[in-house]
Parts: sequence; structure tokens; C-alpha cells
Amino acid sequence: MRGFFKLLVFIVVFAVLGAFSTKAADMSLWRHSTLYKIEKRGVLRVGLNAGYMPFEMRSKTGRIVGFDVDIAKLMAKAMGVKLKLVNTDWDGIIPSLLTNKFDIIISGMTITQKRNLKVNFADPYFVVGQTILLNKKWAGKVKSYKDLNSPKFTVTVMLGTTGDFAAKKYIPKAKIEEFQDEENAVMQVVQGRADAFVYDKPYNTIFYETKGKGKLIFLNKPFTYEPLGWAISKGDPDFLNWLNNFLRQIKHDGTYERLYKKWFVNVKGWINKVH
Repeated sequence: MRGFFKLLVFIVVFAVLGAFSTKAADMSLWRHSTLYKIEKRGVLRVGLNAGYMPFEMRSKTGRIVGFDVDIAKLMAKAMGVKLKLVNTDWDGIIPSLLTNKFDIIISGMTITQKRNLKVNFADPYFVVGQTILLNKKWAGKVKSYKDLNSPKFTVTVMLGTTGDFAAKKYIPKAKIEEFQDEENAVMQVVQGRADAFVYDKPYNTIFYETKGKGKLIFLNKPFTYEPLGWAISKGDPDFLNWLNNFLRQIKHDGTYERLYKKWFVNVKGWINKVH
């Protein structure tokens, strides 16, 4: 009987220590989560590249505004923290995330297998595809990206974007010129220094409607499929879970639809407020 009592005490003590050890391990993992650090800091730091109309862009007063910015504001509000936007060159945006310059990339980033080797993506929140803005001298002569696959064509892209990758993959024979921002790249076509600009449909649609009519031809049928996602550092399931639940919530409570209409449908409501 005495031996049984000792065994029972040992089992109880072992169970308590095991539970304490498990709880301590769980707390240790939680302290390594980005969510814990954001709450402790009281600030959500969002990395983006202000130039991808209408996702993120500069207003005439210098503020960064757009669809992604509004989502980031809602995200910070849901966390109960302040928002800090960190404008970053596109070709350095993933390295900046990995060196803790910010907590998340919300910048119209296409989910690719290559990028996924370095970062984790939340579920897609938008789907785009590459389209072409063409110099009007090629009207009726160039009908798709396939017609541009010749050394006689100069095609502009934004460095490091999926437009850059798509041009090199699908029209490799053309002369590809890379630029640090969309505006400079597309203006080469407007000014006749290049023949075509390859970029995402939302940007090309708005540029054509506001600045390109009569100057450009819009080949608006996407020739790629590109889901966009929010990127975070690897090894953080808590943050990933929170983001996916946040996305699910705003897509089903009407918030996402309201923001979509604001930035992609009612363009006249904001276009004169930006460059």
C-alpha cells in the first residue's frame, strides 16, 4: 500500500511538472511569434513599395494611400495597435522583411514558388495577370504578347516584378529594359522610346483610363495567372493563422467588397488626389 502511495505521488508530480514544462514551452514559442512582438511594441510595421496604383501610391500631399494601405489600417485596428508604413525599394523588400525592418509585406506581391522558398504567404487576397500597354503605332499589328517576341521590339518592365519575369519568359527575343518604378517604365512607351510595357492588369487599366487613351493600345487580356498574398517570415504559424482568419472575416462581412469598390470601381473618387 505504501509503495502504491509513493507511485501515485510520483505520477501526480510527474504530470504537474510535465504540464508546467509544456506550458512553459508554449509560452516560449508564443514570445517568438511576430504577433507577440507587435502587441508588445504596440505598432504593426508594414513593408510596401508606393507606386503600384491603386494598391499603394503617393497622394499629392505625400501620403501613402491605396487598397493595401486601407487593409493595413484595418489589420492594425483589429490588433489594437498603431500602424507604421515602411516604404521600400521593390528589389530589396524581401531582404528587408527577413532582416526585421518590418513585420509583414502588404504590397501587391504575387505568390511565386521562388519567393515562397524565402517567405510564407497568407491565403491569396487578390488575383491579377500580366497585360500590355502598347505604343499606338503598333495598333492592329501587335495583337498579343506573342507578337512582341522579336528583337525589333523594346519592352519595358519594373525591375524584380512578375512583369519582369513574364517578359523574360514569354518574350525572350525582345529587348527588355528594366526600371525601378512603373511610371518611368510606362512613360517610355507613351513617349515612343519603347514599344510595350508589361505589367499587372489593375495598374495598366487605371493608367490607360486616366493617361493612356489616344496614346496607347491596351491589350487587356491577362496572359498569366498571379495570386497576390501577404508575406511574412517563415516559422510563424500563429501569425499566419491570424492573417488567414482576418482575411476570411473581411471577405465575408462586406469590408473587402467596400474597399474593392472604392479603389477599383470608383476610380474618379481618388484619381485626382494622386500624382
